[in-house]
Amino acid sequence: MSAKEFSGKSVEDALTQATIELGVTSDQLDYVVLEKGSNGLFGIGSKEALISVTLKSEKEEEPKEVKEESVQTVAEDEPAVEVRSQDETKKSLDDPEAAKKAVEEFLMDVFNAMELEVKITMEYSKEDNTINVDLAGPEMGIIIGKRGSTLDSLQYLTNLALNRKVDEYTRVKIDTEDYRRRRKDTLENLAKNMAYKVKRNKRPVSLEAMNPYERRVIHYALQNDEYVTTHSEGEEPYRHVVITLKK
Repeated sequence: MSAKEFSGKSVEDALTQATIELGVTSDQLDYVVLEKGSNGLFGIGSKEALISVTLKSEKEEEPKEVKEESVQTVAEDEPAVEVRSQDETKKSLDDPEAAKKAVEEFLMDVFNAMELEVKITMEYSKEDNTINVDLAGPEMGIIIGKRGSTLDSLQYLTNLALNRKVDEYTRVKIDTEDYRRRRKDTLENLAKNMAYKVKRNKRPVSLEAMNPYERRVIHYALQNDEYVTTHSEGEEPYRHVVITLKK
């Protein structure tokens, strides 16, 4: 992915905008601060923060002996398939249809191991080089997990599995039953309701522990509120957002 620029009132706000637009967590991004931004004097002459963002490469080289062992296993299990060199495999998977097939095979291996019946639908977006995966089946609650934790882990592992085999980073987004949009809407509504509570009671409110992406949704939802501000407290996995009145 080529570098993209994002701006905000602060570097954190700009990073929040990047994670939401790109659909990833901050640990999957590399960024350079182009402008730190400033509040100016009494709001006069203020400047927004500006960052340049790229996605981290997931293509770490595996030890040679592991690759050879992996190739031998494929040859034994599927003797009719020609075993190709690593460069040839990468070249073939740069084709979107081949990449989609690799994603489907990885996911089906996972679901078969879990003994789950899942229908996989995929679409490739050339604009942002992303494979969008939608899952359907009778037991999607298991795949979603608590607050989407299992779905996030599955998406992360699928990205790792695919991008070890391709030259150009290809992002995989996995969703089921429109969970991600519904969760984002829920978080935004929660943020607004808790902000109203803070304004009414004039006391801070601490939200439940959330992952980095969900915390950023809360921060972003309230970043333009005139009366409240947000910050995060605690250590992972118990880090949470606190909403307070602006001083």
